[in-house]
Amino acid sequence: MDFALTSEQEMVVDTVRTFVENEIYPHEAEVERSGVVAPELAQGIKRKVIELGFYAPNFPAELGGGGLDNVTLTLLERELGRGSLALTHFFGRPSNILMACAGEQRERYLMPAIRGERMDALAMTEPDAGSDVRSMKALARRDGDDFILSGTKHFISAADTADFFIVFVATGEEETAHGRKRQITAFLIDRSTPGFQVARGYNSVSHRGYPNSVLVFEDCRLPKSQVLGEVGRGLDHMHRWLTGTRLTVAASAVGRARRAFDHAARWAAERKQFGQPIGKFQGVSFKLADLIIAIDAAELLTLHAAWMLDRRMDANRAISQAKLFATEMLARVTDEAIQIHGGMGLMDDLPLERFWRDARVERIWDGTSEIHRMIISRDILRRLGA
Repeated sequence: MDFALTSEQEMVVDTVRTFVENEIYPHEAEVERSGVVAPELAQGIKRKVIELGFYAPNFPAELGGGGLDNVTLTLLERELGRGSLALTHFFGRPSNILMACAGEQRERYLMPAIRGERMDALAMTEPDAGSDVRSMKALARRDGDDFILSGTKHFISAADTADFFIVFVATGEEETAHGRKRQITAFLIDRSTPGFQVARGYNSVSHRGYPNSVLVFEDCRLPKSQVLGEVGRGLDHMHRWLTGTRLTVAASAVGRARRAFDHAARWAAERKQFGQPIGKFQGVSFKLADLIIAIDAAELLTLHAAWMLDRRMDANRAISQAKLFATEMLARVTDEAIQIHGGMGLMDDLPLERFWRDARVERIWDGTSEIHRMIISRDILRRLGA
């Protein structure tokens, strides 16, 4: 593997890092204070990204996207991870599952999403169905050529600003090796669809300004043309297109960890106690050594998984390893960065207490740490015939 970045990758890293420092950092404190992103600020970020030519970098160039390979996209996500998610969300990376759009869906959903004219939100989780996707209770029953959808989704990110939703619901059952399981179908649902409501979600300590919402469907009628992909094949499309989102979480964790580490390293070099910088004391210097090793290891795991994806190798285990290690690393780095700062680390004069709070959710969404340990261990045992 060649560890050197290409000139294009260096340009992407430099451009995105500069953008985050100039366009994201200055607004973070206000978003933390208010808990919201002003619409004009959100639109301003989106407009500047479009002008840079960086909107929808995860989509093919022939469709108007950035056409970035997985390694370059991972580097981009790493740099975005340095900034507040509430703000970098408007950098614009529509869900890749929209590539499953067909016919008139392409002009109604796919192309406007790539151009930045419409924003999407992904909805899978339910109150009683989190990691166990096939236990979801939201049900779409057939009624002639239509489907009637009833049920609830919760913890839905970006629903407050979405123009349309990619919603996974049960449309029947099928026999599997583990008994009868729900058949899952994906639907494209416009915000204004009758029988559909976006409600306020829960207050979270992580990622203020990036709220979660509850989606409520009450006899919501959907024509068959709103099915994304094939009826009953939602899980197939999910596995094909959404695996990379876990890599995004890993990459952003690395970026945020590096920002927290930079604060800790500078503090250790400048803060003096007992007549010398605290970084000279073994209790602090060894922390710095251990933290940078963990950050570098997480980045290598993440880039290696992206490298495998670019070569169309089976990267499922590698992605789980990266997501698991990087998010648990982030929790450790943010905690130790606060410890190095002492009491000041907990004050909102510095962003460390925010990084600490934001880090907690990363070990839960896009697959809990326990789920990823299960994926990794099963892959090991499967290769041994167990």
